Amino acid sequence: MSTAVMTNLLVYYNTEISRMISDKYGFLPMVSLRKFLSSETYRMLSDQDLEMWDFSPFALFDMWENEQVTGDPRNSLYIRRD
Repeated sequence: MSTAVMTNLLVYYNTEISRMISDKYGFLPMVSLRKFLSSETYRMLSDQDLEMWDFSPFALFDMWENEQVTGDPRNSLYIRRD
């Protein structure tokens, strides 16, 4: 995947997921963005080898929430597939 395409995907996900964080938790938009960008969920999304862009923003938001509660985004049902 080209750098430009990856950058555009990350901008899209950053915008959508930080908006969801703000909407649900009442954080200011920049605080929500910082919380997402400093997460393991974001590091996984940024890793092109993992191909996380197959997930919807809702799935990635669920992974982020699971990370906040359990410390690991891999506890999300979207990854565990229970």
